[in-house]
Amino acid sequence: MSKLPGNAGVSLLGDKSLEFYRDPVSFCRQRIEKHRSRVFQCRVLNRPTVFICSVQGMRELLYEKSNVFLKDPTDLMTNVYGDTVVTTNGEEACLLRLSLTSLFTGSCLESSTDFITSVCERCLKDLSLSGEPEFVYSAYKRLGSQLVLGLFLNVRADEQPELYQEIVQLCTLHWHGLISAPVNVKVPMWSSGLSTALDAKDKLMAIIKDKLENDKQGFVGSLGSLPLPDSSSASQHLLLFISALIPKALASLLTSFTVALSGNEKTRRRAMEEPDYLHRVLLEVQRLWPPFIGGRRIADQDSTLDGFHVPKGHGAVYVSHSVHRDPDVFQQPDSFLPDRWSGRNAGQEHLLCSFGSGPRNCIGTKLTDVFLKEACMYLLKHYDWCLLEPPSQDLEYKWLPVSRPAVPTAVSFTKLDQTRSDNPINTG
Repeated sequence: MSKLPGNAGVSLLGDKSLEFYRDPVSFCRQRIEKHRSRVFQCRVLNRPTVFICSVQGMRELLYEKSNVFLKDPTDLMTNVYGDTVVTTNGEEACLLRLSLTSLFTGSCLESSTDFITSVCERCLKDLSLSGEPEFVYSAYKRLGSQLVLGLFLNVRADEQPELYQEIVQLCTLHWHGLISAPVNVKVPMWSSGLSTALDAKDKLMAIIKDKLENDKQGFVGSLGSLPLPDSSSASQHLLLFISALIPKALASLLTSFTVALSGNEKTRRRAMEEPDYLHRVLLEVQRLWPPFIGGRRIADQDSTLDGFHVPKGHGAVYVSHSVHRDPDVFQQPDSFLPDRWSGRNAGQEHLLCSFGSGPRNCIGTKLTDVFLKEACMYLLKHYDWCLLEPPSQDLEYKWLPVSRPAVPTAVSFTKLDQTRSDNPINTG
């Protein structure tokens, strides 16, 4: 057992939270090089914190010792979403997961495919119509919002446009509570970000409760009939499922997919013709550009991670961008190589952690996979696309609150010739 590299600093003065949140990728890269270790410590959120940037450390944290490293009950997620499968610990989290799993698998998942297909077509069919470059992150976020609100709340943008827009705006205000200072202040003419988010939450909860009481179809009806711990649990989980988190994650991954395959006709053709290869492409997109930077836990007792002693009370942050580029597991870690997933890394999808991993991984991973594959296949079948290359367009990424190019990415789409029986990718 070794001592953690780095310094936990002193209260307040030694805190590195701002430095981390400003650029988490550079923050970790610099310390990995300085300490020659993919596990190190510093002070974040005014708590001594171990940073996990290795696959082995992540596996221990999220798999083998998930009962030792717990979700923080004071985390802002709890204030913004309440007690959900994401924020609870122990037996309560296990029971919630058991109750909810049926909604994201099997027949429930299969019954969603026609709706997902129709929304992808409606939202993506006009990408080339104007003849001007499209800012894809915004376009894909609209797609994600229509998928989420239609599927989880039975609110269709084309059928109830006013209610749909109201919920989208409230979800945006609610989201800002997650990325604002945790200060709940309201005075005449001004409210803090968290205060505004909590007001939006109250309005969203009113809409959700009305849906649960009066709508017995689809996901809403199924959720209302589940054995959940109390009367508020269904509404709190619906709030989580319709939140801006999911559309932003989908938009992040679709944007990265679009950027990665821009100008690469051979890869696009193969991804369109081979479902297994498209799956590997999306794994590689997720590996290199995870939508979420990672997650945080608190040590409930003294333990170890990747051979280093972690005292009780320490925070533990796994950084998915760094874990996914661990050279001990992923050769040529910075290169886009989809075929690694049929070679050296075959069967190792569980080593990706942008949606968590282990027994507490994202409950909607399979549904997200269906979303992504349907949208990507529509793009591949219907469009050729290209984007302006640097220096004309800055493709440097920002990583918080979700990953995406720091400057909105403009992409030119050209409709493929649908009269061609083999529907080839346009090679120019």
